[in-house]
Amino acid sequence: MSACVPTRTDDDSHQPPDEPPRGRPSRPLLTARFKRRRRTSPHDDGPRRRFPIAGADLSASISVFLIALPLSLGIALATGAPLQAGLVAAAVGGIVAGWIGGSPLQVSGPAAALTVVTAELIQRYGWRTTCAITVLSGLAQLGLAALRVARSALAVSPAIVHGMVAGIGGTIALAQLHIVLGGTPQSSAIDNVLGLPAQLADLHPAALSVSALTIALLLVWPRIPGRAGRTVRKIPAALAAVAGATTLAAVAALSLPRVDLPSWRSHALPELPEGPVLGILAAVLTVTLVGSVTSLLSAVAVDKLAAARKEQPGVRLPRSRLDRELAGQGAANIVSGALGGLPITGVAVRSAANVSAGGVSRHSTMLHGLWIAVAALLLAPFLEVIPLAALAALVMVLGVQMISITHLRTVKRNRELLVYAVTLASVLVTGVLEGVVIGVAVAVAVALHRLTRTRITADEQDGVHRVRVRGQLTFLAVPRLSRMLGQVPAGAECVVELDGSFMDHAAYEALHDWQGSHVSQGGTVEFTGRAGGRISEPASETHGCCRPWTPWRNHHCDEGPQPVASSDQLANGLSSFQRNTAPLVRDELARLAREGQRPSQLFLTCADSRLVTSMITSSGPGDLFTVRNVGNLVPLPGEESSDDSVAAAIEYAVDVLKVDSITVCGHSGCGAMQALLTSPPAGAQTPLRRWLRHGQPSLERMKSRHHPWARISGRLPADAVEQLCLTNVVQQLEHLRAHEAVAQRLAEGTLELHGMYFHVGEAQAYLLAGSGEHVIGEVFDRVAAAPSALQKARV
Repeated sequence: MSACVPTRTDDDSHQPPDEPPRGRPSRPLLTARFKRRRRTSPHDDGPRRRFPIAGADLSASISVFLIALPLSLGIALATGAPLQAGLVAAAVGGIVAGWIGGSPLQVSGPAAALTVVTAELIQRYGWRTTCAITVLSGLAQLGLAALRVARSALAVSPAIVHGMVAGIGGTIALAQLHIVLGGTPQSSAIDNVLGLPAQLADLHPAALSVSALTIALLLVWPRIPGRAGRTVRKIPAALAAVAGATTLAAVAALSLPRVDLPSWRSHALPELPEGPVLGILAAVLTVTLVGSVTSLLSAVAVDKLAAARKEQPGVRLPRSRLDRELAGQGAANIVSGALGGLPITGVAVRSAANVSAGGVSRHSTMLHGLWIAVAALLLAPFLEVIPLAALAALVMVLGVQMISITHLRTVKRNRELLVYAVTLASVLVTGVLEGVVIGVAVAVAVALHRLTRTRITADEQDGVHRVRVRGQLTFLAVPRLSRMLGQVPAGAECVVELDGSFMDHAAYEALHDWQGSHVSQGGTVEFTGRAGGRISEPASETHGCCRPWTPWRNHHCDEGPQPVASSDQLANGLSSFQRNTAPLVRDELARLAREGQRPSQLFLTCADSRLVTSMITSSGPGDLFTVRNVGNLVPLPGEESSDDSVAAAIEYAVDVLKVDSITVCGHSGCGAMQALLTSPPAGAQTPLRRWLRHGQPSLERMKSRHHPWARISGRLPADAVEQLCLTNVVQQLEHLRAHEAVAQRLAEGTLELHGMYFHVGEAQAYLLAGSGEHVIGEVFDRVAAAPSALQKARV
């Protein structure tokens, strides 16, 4: 018999197994509990082990180290800084930012996003002053973290961020192209473009051959097919490309500039800034803003990658704490600048590698920094054989990859292409800070233009005059609106279609005054929304329940429901979808059409029209494989007059689609459960009665004394119908376990079963305690707006 154990959702719900469920615990138990709490930090990244570093973290740190080592040298080369500065920044970013930061899996170090800024600072102020600027930027980041403004940094338009990154990538690629061809880069992107013809006329075959091999390996390495490809891809492409180019240069005895790592005794440290105060402040501001925004966006991206990764048993990764991450970046920049390193920021490429390599805590990030420090101290003779042309080719490819086609499509789809293009061009021509300022100005101008852009048209069909308003209706549009309304003849029938989300007081008064005047002259006025449904007139105070955004609701005004033909309702709904929704989901549906469906969950629920599964679960296309029937019933396999459609759907979802979970969802006021309670067993065997026979085990379970009553946590069911609705969910989960495909996946531990109850009148969801093979009692816990850790783990 299942135990009826209510599950608490507050902070005290995580009780140790040896703690008594009721009453005051004894002193030894309190002492043990206190000791356990002292040993466990609320911010721990996983369970304690005898050896504190997990094997997954160790292997992931080695993978990230192999990627970071050549990239750090290449970025230092691209900025014109001492090459040791890249290694110092990589080591400090891994150890300090990894230890203090709020994103456990984010890897920090020298990044391409700050390459152009750092190169400009070195040219203008020198290397030692640039180190001091890095320290000041770190202090500024600590101040911003103390003010808790990290979330505000994410308010920048993605088009500006993507345009800035693409502009930086283009600048890097143009500069490194000169080194790839055997020359020397100029001071600006424009000069590099103008100098290309002369550089192409004076090629250096040795540098060009080494660079060509590096680029070829970078592009081909991830695409090697077959078993051999899976084996060699364990070596990062960047490391393979640099190693291959170095081998070529050594075997062919090519005369090329190579990595030069001076003695650490002569390593340059920061000095007090020299130069105009405003210039120094602008430099600090630029490094702070670019580094902070890049790091925070990278942390958010790491959260998404970690959430998409298949969960590992016993591993719970908390979401990034952005203010703490900003503080970690600030501390790392202070240490890096003080030790003569490059500015530090979160690096998306290395962070993605850390996630994909299986890192489970901040130990992988810190270990990678330790390996970088060891390599810098002990492997200098090996690093000094690397040709600079190979590093330049590596950084050039990285710069080209920063101009993302995916980002370009995204900003185009969201009509932000102008902001993206202007920001990109401005960064190329004027610099990073100036380019971002210009991009922000253009984004504000575009937003104001869209706010004030209103399209107003008028036409006449079958004696009915229609005035259509598209866009936001503000005082700026009132003159055009009044002109169009004035063209409607006196005494005519008029329909005004409002398709917008905002109307200010001036527009409201204009419509109100015109309506009163037109009606007084014998005319009629009707206001409709985008779907053609009638909405309240501006002059009316009695019909405030109607809104343009509620055409789907079966709401009733004081005048009573307006009869609408079903064909018209269908046509209006389809037209609204094609006009408003289809443009937003077309790309996603096209992707699903290409790749096929890969839902994570089979959702079995009732056919009741009040249950909108996508709304309740906040899901979209491709998320749920849904089966609906009267009473959310699962017929037992092999049962006489069994319904094969449900069994076929279960088999397809479990064996073909490989869903991770199955949810049975019941609801309040279920008509099928009412029919089971009130209808006599005998009688005419209609299709509905034959189908409801699959619900008889639920009715018998509710009446049985061998099963506890299913109930909602904190209260008993309101009536017998709700009692049966709850019991039916538990019983259908038992029926699911009888299906062979489900039983096999449950035994393998690759499938979970969930019970859910939705109270329609309360718009409240409840989850059945327990999942998998056993149900913990028959208690349904209320799902809060901010779900508890237990509910998160269950869902």
